[in-house]
Amino acid sequence: MDDVTLKNTAKTLLGPSMRGDVPPFMVMDVMAAAARIESAGGHVIHMEVGQPATPAPRTAIAAARAALDHGRIGYTAALGIPSLRARISRYYREIHRCDVDPERIVITTGSSGGFILAFLSMFEPGDRVAVAIPGYPPYRHILTALGCEPVLIETHADARHALTPEALLDAHRRSPLKGVLVASPANPTGTMMSREALAGLMAAAASEGIRFISDEIYHGLDYAFPATSAVELSDDVVVINSFSKYFCMTGWRVGWMVMPEPLVRPAERLQQNLAISVPTLSQIAAEAAFDGRTEMDAVKHTYEDNRRLLIEGLPKAGLDRFLPADGAFYLYADISRFSADSLEFARHMLEHAHVAATPGVDFDPVHGRAFMRFCYSGSTGDTREAVERISRWLR
Repeated sequence: MDDVTLKNTAKTLLGPSMRGDVPPFMVMDVMAAAARIESAGGHVIHMEVGQPATPAPRTAIAAARAALDHGRIGYTAALGIPSLRARISRYYREIHRCDVDPERIVITTGSSGGFILAFLSMFEPGDRVAVAIPGYPPYRHILTALGCEPVLIETHADARHALTPEALLDAHRRSPLKGVLVASPANPTGTMMSREALAGLMAAAASEGIRFISDEIYHGLDYAFPATSAVELSDDVVVINSFSKYFCMTGWRVGWMVMPEPLVRPAERLQQNLAISVPTLSQIAAEAAFDGRTEMDAVKHTYEDNRRLLIEGLPKAGLDRFLPADGAFYLYADISRFSADSLEFARHMLEHAHVAATPGVDFDPVHGRAFMRFCYSGSTGDTREAVERISRWLR
C-alpha cells in the first residue's frame, strides 16, 4: 500500500461519528474570547458563564482536606456513598416536606452526568423528547448525541415563558413524545413555574404516558416564590439536581438524581460501566456542604442585590425588556432595539465595554438573535461596574 493510500485510509478511520456532530456550547467560546482580551491586559467583567464567584462552603472544603490528610481516596459504590444519599434524603424532608427513600437517590458527575444516565435509562434511539426554548443547550445536544430527537417547544410571555400542558399535548398529537424535560428556575431565563403550573404539566404528561424529567439544579436560588420539587407531587418522575449552583461547587462535579425505583438498577449498571463511581473526594465534600447552608444563604443575598442592580440599571441603558427573573442568577434581555444579531452584539460589547455575556442563539435557535443572557453570580461591585460600562457603550 503506497503512502497516499495509507493517508487516505487514515483520514477515513479518523473521521468523527455523526453523533459527535453537535453544536458547541457557545458560552465556552465567549470565555475564550474574553481570555484573549485579559491576556493582553484588559479587565473583563464576566457575565457569560453560569458559575458562582464564591468558593464552596467552608464545611465542604474542610471535609475534603480532612479526607486527603487521613483517608485513602478510592472508588465508592456506583450509586454513591450511602451517607451522602441519606443526607440528600434528609434534605427533601427538611426543605420539601416529603419522604424520598435514599435507595432512589443516585449520585452523579454533576447534573451533566445525571442527564446522560437519565436519557440512557429512559429512552431509546429515535425517541422524541420535548424541551422548552429558550433553554439550556446541552439538553438538546446530549439527546442528539445519544440518538434521540429533541423536540423544541416555544414558550411565551402569557405563560411567563413556562411550558404549558396545551403546548406539550399539541406537540404530542403531532407526533408522539416519549419524554419531556423542564427546569424551574430555568436557564437562561430565570423564570419559575408555580406549584399549580408544575402539577398541571406533570398531570398532562402522565395522562399521555410521557416520561417527566425535572431539572432542579437552581433550587435554593428562588426569589419570587419558593420552588416546588417534582418529587413533592409524584414518585413517577426523575429529578436532577447538583451541588454546582446553590452550593457553589461547579468544579467539584457532583450532583444527584431521584429516580423511580424501576430505573435505579438500570442507572446503577450504566454508572458502573461509564464512570465506575463519582469522585470520592467530591462526594465527601458534598455531604459536608449541607452544613454550610447559612454561608450559602448569605451568597444568595448577594445574588439578590445583583439582580436588583440589573433590573434597575439596564433599563436606564435602554435594555428595558427582559423575562421575569424569578430565580437562578440570570437575566435574559431583549436587545432587538440595538441589534438583530446577538452574536455580533456580544462581540462588540466584549470588545468595547469589556463585558462578557452569552448570545441568546445559544439557548434559542428560533428567536435567540434578539436576546442576551447576563449572569449575575459575580460580585456586587462587578455587577455595578458592568451596568455602568454597558450604559456608556450603548449611549
